[in-house]
Amino acid sequence: MVQVTDVTVYYEKNEKNQKSEPAEPALSGVSFSLGAGGRLALMGANGAGKSTLLLTLIGVLLPATGEITVAGIPVRPSRLRDLRQQAGMVFQNPDDQLFMPTVAEDVGFGLRNYGVAEAEARARVDRTLSRLGIGHLKHRFSHRLSGGEKRLAALAGVLVMEPSFLLLDEPSSFLDPKARRTLTAVLAGLPQAMLLATHDTDTARALCPDTLILKNGRVFACGHTADILTDAALLAEAGL
Repeated sequence: MVQVTDVTVYYEKNEKNQKSEPAEPALSGVSFSLGAGGRLALMGANGAGKSTLLLTLIGVLLPATGEITVAGIPVRPSRLRDLRQQAGMVFQNPDDQLFMPTVAEDVGFGLRNYGVAEAEARARVDRTLSRLGIGHLKHRFSHRLSGGEKRLAALAGVLVMEPSFLLLDEPSSFLDPKARRTLTAVLAGLPQAMLLATHDTDTARALCPDTLILKNGRVFACGHTADILTDAALLAEAGL
């Protein structure tokens, strides 16, 4: 499903502050794999490279070295349209993802952008909202939703595209305990492979059998979530 091999990523230099020395990589030599339906928690201190890795997996950033394939599709500029039908990302702040007036318009935006016929788009929007238990929000204004409702609406906008791989950036942030439990239950029932970047150890334990920890842009540890999250010395060294 997902194969990442020796990936290194650099950010472009600031045009106002060009330096002669080589830039430090944001990711360096990162390798891992995730099978169909697999779930992997991505952890690390702030600045470890979690968001950079997510953005690289959907082609917003491109690796300087190494190879990435998602559902057999290589991450390269010529394949981004195909890639983004297979890989869908839910951003940390749902307000970055909800920009249409109503929930139904937001959820259907991607379908219409890809040329799906209107009748089919409406049917898929209805099915997806119903599946997530938020059909009653269909005609609500997105900016008036609660934090938990916004999170589910943003997730619906990704799921409606029927991807095989989900990338979730801090999905439990901004949520109260009840909304967090609701979201965890929804995610647990989905068939897609998932890479879940989080600082929330409870969410990681509940959803992901395995955990990968980044430190300074490199893979620091990878293994069973139960083992990693009970290793106090390892977590301390990773800055967690």
